[in-house]
Amino acid sequence: MIKRVLAKPIAFMTILTLILSGCSSDGASKNVSVPASSPAASAGNEPQKGGELTYALAGSPRSLDPHGDGSALGARVQRTMFDSLVLLQDNQVKPWLATEWSSSADGKSYTFKLRQGVKFHDGEPFNAQAVKYNFDRLVDPNTKSGVGREAIGPYVSSEVIDENTLKVNLEKPYAPFLAGLSQFFIGNVSPAALEKLGSQLGKIPAAGTGPFKFLKWVENSEIALERNPDYNWGPTGLSNKGPAYLDKLTFKIVPEEATRIGSVLSKQVLAGETVPPQNVVALKNDSNFQIFQTQTGGLPYTLFINQKHAPWNELKARQALQLTIDVDFIVKTLYLGTYERAWSPLSPSTLGYSKSLENTVKPDVKKANQLLDELGWTRGADGIREKDGKKLSILYVDSSPNREKRNDIATIIQQQLKEIGVAVDVQITKDAYTSVITKGKPYDVFGNSTVSPDPDRVRFFYHSQVSNVPGDQRNIPGLADPEIDKLIDQGGVETDPGKRAEIYKQFQQAVIDKAIIIPIYVFPYTVAAAKSVQGLKFDSPGYPLFNDVFIAK
Repeated sequence: MIKRVLAKPIAFMTILTLILSGCSSDGASKNVSVPASSPAASAGNEPQKGGELTYALAGSPRSLDPHGDGSALGARVQRTMFDSLVLLQDNQVKPWLATEWSSSADGKSYTFKLRQGVKFHDGEPFNAQAVKYNFDRLVDPNTKSGVGREAIGPYVSSEVIDENTLKVNLEKPYAPFLAGLSQFFIGNVSPAALEKLGSQLGKIPAAGTGPFKFLKWVENSEIALERNPDYNWGPTGLSNKGPAYLDKLTFKIVPEEATRIGSVLSKQVLAGETVPPQNVVALKNDSNFQIFQTQTGGLPYTLFINQKHAPWNELKARQALQLTIDVDFIVKTLYLGTYERAWSPLSPSTLGYSKSLENTVKPDVKKANQLLDELGWTRGADGIREKDGKKLSILYVDSSPNREKRNDIATIIQQQLKEIGVAVDVQITKDAYTSVITKGKPYDVFGNSTVSPDPDRVRFFYHSQVSNVPGDQRNIPGLADPEIDKLIDQGGVETDPGKRAEIYKQFQQAVIDKAIIIPIYVFPYTVAAAKSVQGLKFDSPGYPLFNDVFIAK
């Protein structure tokens, strides 16, 4: 691997130097000494009430309406204010606002018993009628609830049986239904507050039932919350079922990663998320700080190859990319051992992950060149392959800012693909996702990832009948594969977890065999914090839970 990558040492080392220089922090944190410890180091501390946790967030949510914003940034804040019917931890569905549930024999209806005595922040009662209102709002086209609507799948209607019993009807069996209900974007909001807020909803969130209540949102600066003193219904899996220990929780909006980690190191905030790899390494050896970390579930960061564009509609052409892109080198170079390499369309913590795919695809430039030769692409004088007067090139679209060093991935791949005579045009735009998914910007390669509690999320990336890209593109890789569709459909209705896992293993094998994607890395959600911050936990997808958090004195 090293010999191949360094075959053109001057050009590649220039690129590598630029990338690694981008890894160093700016003046805010460069001169700070950073030892670390595990959160368990002071686990013997008894929880203490009071104080404010300041938490540096990697950006600003689009909205604080849980039904209207399915972004990960929104999740950090919304999860503190809005409870769900169930919680997913360790891929197990556990009670929360629903104390128990049962499903019909045909799998087309669920009956929920709801927790009694729960109130929304505005004093209104939480009951079956309120939950029905929330379900109906999710499917109302005016709500424009993208991922929230997707999560409840073939939802048809809800029936109020009595004040604390609700029956939910589905058009067909849907295995991910309960896992979907655990998501923050299915959080329950007060119907009265929703009716009252109207157009203000999103910036002034409706009342939830969560452990924290909304105080204020200063645009591009901070979102401040306060403890809900009446909270007494924490979910199974958390130690603290009652009111939060913290008086106040303030999310500071700090998009620049060097500034964000610098604010933790300089003690301007007590905690900050998505820690750069070089800082993770340093903080793990600093006795003044600690790293909280969890592996996110769902789909890892993946490069999708667009089969709507020739020659990438040909298997041999895609396989040539698969055999040339040295993912091991990319991950080890950029993430310094803090990120895990991805091998599959699913993250390892997701139901059905196929461990058998690990170490199966390895670089083989000789074979890659042979495949392109067989397709009739021959090298020109400049080393780039040609066929019928056309250069062999890839339009690689990515976003700025350089989130998780994704722009650097593009730079390395640009160098690696020169070895097989493929030119890579890297186009960095402010919001590539909107450009590609909403506006239909052309691309040959586009990277994306998503956090999800259930493997059915692959439906929205690979199924031919789910359209989330303009025109006839339908899905990001432009895929219309009957075998892939069939496996996704089977996984969506199979209720036996063991059988369901096997279906998704077949799906993953098919995706890799057909070279539809290049999986790159599994994102670890990391939080750098002062040693005084205790009790931070995460749900299965990897979102932080603040119920148990306290500030040790």
